[in-house]
Amino acid sequence: MSTVRQMTTDDLFHLSSTNLDPLTETYNIGFYMEYLTKWPDLCQVVEGIDGQIEGYILGKLESSPYPPPTTPYHPSTNPDPNYLPWHGHITALTVSPRARRLGHATRLSTSLERASDANDAWFVDLFVRAENTVAQELYRKMGYSVYRRVVGYYGDGEDALDMRRPCSRDVGRGTVREGGEKICVRPEDVW
Repeated sequence: MSTVRQMTTDDLFHLSSTNLDPLTETYNIGFYMEYLTKWPDLCQVVEGIDGQIEGYILGKLESSPYPPPTTPYHPSTNPDPNYLPWHGHITALTVSPRARRLGHATRLSTSLERASDANDAWFVDLFVRAENTVAQELYRKMGYSVYRRVVGYYGDGEDALDMRRPCSRDVGRGTVREGGEKICVRPEDVW
C-alpha cells in the first residue's frame, strides 16, 4: 500500500520517474527547494511499498502582492477581476505513469484542499495545459471548474486553463464561475 507523506530534500533526487510524462512540467532543483523551504507542509509525495516515489504535489498559500481593491475582500464587491485573494495553489501535481488510476492525484489534492480550508483560503487553483484533456477531466471530477483561459501562458505558446475549487469560506461560490473557457486573459494579467 502506498503512503502519502511530507516531501523531503532527498526525494528531489528520486522524482525523475514521475516526470516522464511530456505534459508534466519539470523544474530546476532550486524551484523545488524554494517550495520545501516556504511551504514544507504543502509539498507531499506518494511513496510506494517498494520505496519508489509514485507521485508528488507542490503547493502554496498566497494572495496577490498588492492589497485588495476593497477591504475586507469579498468576491461580490471586488472590482478587479484579476485580484487573487488568499488561496491555495497547486503548482505541480504529477503521478508516475505506472501508478496512475490508483487515486493518488485525488489524495494529494485533497490534502492541499484541507490545508487551504484550515488556513481560511477562498479557493484552491491550478493551471493545466489546454490540450491536457485527461487532467482537466480528473480535476472536474474533483470539483474544479475553469475560471479563465490564459492565452500563451506556457513557454511553447500553449494556453493554460485556470481551474478553481471553492473552499468552505466561499459559501456563495463567488470565486468560481461557469463558462470560464470563454474568458481570456494574457499571462501578464495573471499574477
